[in-house]
Amino acid sequence: MNADHYAALGLAANASLADIKKAFRQKASFYHPDRNDAPDAAQRFQAVQKAYEVLSDDTARQAYDDNRRRNLLDDPLQTAQEIWQAYSTRILTPTP
Repeated sequence: MNADHYAALGLAANASLADIKKAFRQKASFYHPDRNDAPDAAQRFQAVQKAYEVLSDDTARQAYDDNRRRNLLDDPLQTAQEIWQAYSTRILTPTP
């Protein structure tokens, strides 16, 4: 399953660069392994870093968005399941 970079940052697909930067700073601070003792903090911190790396670069973000749209058309059931999992994770995870 591919990572949903927007879900990792808690953002919608139409988020601005300023929104991406703000969300990255908040999530990175919250999940930083030196500050968060949760067993999955390091993994989530890495996911946040990767999401920022992709979404803050115009070319990489365009390629990622194009791939997301293509995947939606290729396998709508899998995409729906990924969307639901990301949504339920976001709802059940406390925000910083």
